[in-house]
This record gives sequence, structure tokens and C-alpha cells, in this order.
Amino acid sequence: MTPAPARAPGHLILALPKGRIMQEATALLSRAGLPMSVPEGSRALRHEFPGVTVLELRNQDVPVYVDLGVADAGIVGKDVLLESGRSVYEPVDLGFAACRLSLIREVGATGPVRRVGTKYPRMAREYLDARGIPAETVKLSGNIELAALTGLADAVVDLVQTGSTLRANNLEEVDVLFHSSARFIVNRAALKLRRERLRPLIERLRELAVPAGA
Repeated sequence: MTPAPARAPGHLILALPKGRIMQEATALLSRAGLPMSVPEGSRALRHEFPGVTVLELRNQDVPVYVDLGVADAGIVGKDVLLESGRSVYEPVDLGFAACRLSLIREVGATGPVRRVGTKYPRMAREYLDARGIPAETVKLSGNIELAALTGLADAVVDLVQTGSTLRANNLEEVDVLFHSSARFIVNRAALKLRRERLRPLIERLRELAVPAGA
């Protein structure tokens, strides 16, 4: 394996997710004092700025890159972070990209839950076990709600933001597992090695974070 090139002690490598969080994340980091502006529609996966490198990743990969030290820090949804099970420092709830992970069924469904479809098998399993529900979990990738509508599953565990998709498909939230929002996460070793850059950044992000419910 080719060793990573040497970098200046103060140079930060940040892992950011593609998609809806990316633009909000870069705008917030710019306000926090990091000079960056990733153009929309860019196909580049690595972006270089003065003192900062941004790695553009899939959501699920952000905690992996931060935990294993390829990136010093990153921004990712709490739902993805919990599902990953990765051991990273989570100093700031940034407040944006708010949603909730919920147990969803067809409106009026009353039978037992024997099978659950979800993108979040780890969190679904923990929820079901905590309530003594011996249901099977089936990992799915897209259109999770369809599993409940077709009979593939008795219920699904999925993210809900406005609830409009549920209402349009005669589905309802039965329970909320937890509320999610974007979090700033940091590699534990990097917090010590690059503390002169990371500590002020964390404090500035705390000042700029969107209050819960705002």
C-alpha cells in the first residue's frame, strides 16, 4: 500500500457527504473560518483549499474515514453515525438536516410485527430487542416504504422529515426511535495531534450551530 503523502501539521482533512448535507456543511465551515467552496455538480472527489482538504464521500463512509484516521474530522447525520457503530468524538450537534428515525406501518395496521424492512438494520435490531419483539430485519436500499405496502414487511424503519411521503401512501409513524441531525465528528487521535486547528473550529461551530427546533 502506498503511504499517504506528508502534510503540514496544521492541515486538516475533512470527510463530507455527497448530497443534501454537502452544501450546508461547506457553507457552515466557511463561516467557521475554513476557506472552502465546493461547486455544485462537481465530479471531483477530493477538493484542495488553503490548509484544508475535503473528501467527498457517501454518507455511510464518512464515519469510517474519520474513525480510521484517513480524515481528521467530518460531518454526517446522527442516523448514519449510530448505524455505523464507529468510535469517534462527536462534539457538536450542528442542528441542520433534522429528521427522525421511525417505525412505520400502514394506517390502521394491528397485526404483530414479524418482519421489518430498513436501511438501518443495526438500529432496528436494537429497537426491536429492547422491546422484546422477535421480528426479522431485512436490509433494503431504496423506497423503503414500499416494503410495507407490498407485504414484504409488516413495518419499516426509515427516516421521516415532513411525513408527506407517508401520508401520500397511507402510512403512519407508530413510534420514533430517535431524532437525527448533522453532527461534527472528530478522530480521537487527531483531536490531540491537531488540537490547535480543531479546538477553535469546534468552538466556532458550537457558536454557529442551529438551535434544536429552529
